[in-house]
Amino acid sequence: MVNTGATGGNAGMPKPVVAVLGRLRVLLLDSITWVEAADAGHIVISGSHGGRSAGEYAILFPLALCCINDAGVGKDRAGIVALDMLEARGTPGLAFSHDSARIGEAQDAWDHGVVSHVNADAAVLGLAVGQSLREEITRVFAP
Repeated sequence: MVNTGATGGNAGMPKPVVAVLGRLRVLLLDSITWVEAADAGHIVISGSHGGRSAGEYAILFPLALCCINDAGVGKDRAGIVALDMLEARGTPGLAFSHDSARIGEAQDAWDHGVVSHVNADAAVLGLAVGQSLREEITRVFAP
């Protein structure tokens, strides 16, 4: 069961801010379990897979955008089901390709990630598949 308290369970874990786009911070979380209330309203790039267990953490707080590793997508889209969970919450979400960035390493996603899937909320913002994660986030969210 997921901790549904004030934090995602690992408060205080290191979360580098790699960019500030207007009022939005772009945060790197090697694990989505590190998400906490203070991250609400910001962009989270997680190294985590997008499976159901990770999705339970991803939906704890309303994020401006949540990015996860597609983990090869897998059977019945198991590696990206978190995108559907985020969409049900009204949160834009995208997955980056496991071939472009290592699972569990958010910095690698920021540096090398390529968008492989977007949910409907992310598509409405104009986030596009096949593009650099960093470039898409900057293009869409920069003031």
